[in-house]
Amino acid sequence: MNISRRHMAGPLPVLGLVTLGLLGTKAARALSADEEAVAKRVEAFRAAQVAADAKAFDELCAPELSYSHSDGHVEDKATFIKNATAGKSKVLSLDYKDPSIRVVGDVAIVRFHWLGESETIPDGKKSATNLHILMNWQKQGGEWKLLSRASTKL
Repeated sequence: MNISRRHMAGPLPVLGLVTLGLLGTKAARALSADEEAVAKRVEAFRAAQVAADAKAFDELCAPELSYSHSDGHVEDKATFIKNATAGKSKVLSLDYKDPSIRVVGDVAIVRFHWLGESETIPDGKKSATNLHILMNWQKQGGEWKLLSRASTKL
């Protein structure tokens, strides 16, 4: 069989690229015990945001917390908890999409896509948020604590 460049432009190279793409994809893997523990803490934090639960925030956050908002302002733990539970707004929906967790020693790097909708109190004005979030969790006294958080508007 005589193969020319014209034949190489047909389906054979495409099939090769498809096969390479399928073989090159990451296989799903089970989370390690630490990754699973961090995932549970991240979900607990999301639930605390929806409920505006000061007690949960206090338990989930490290005393050294540095919490950065997408508009650039930064809060310490006490200020974050005070503002997050002040009742000035109500979370209508909050999803953490496409989370990734990477544990490195006693630190976990967590990234996800935040999609949320909230309503201001008392005027009822609704707003949507679309953010990329980076959280750093640290194992302190056997518990994973949120050490820092940063967000970027998408």
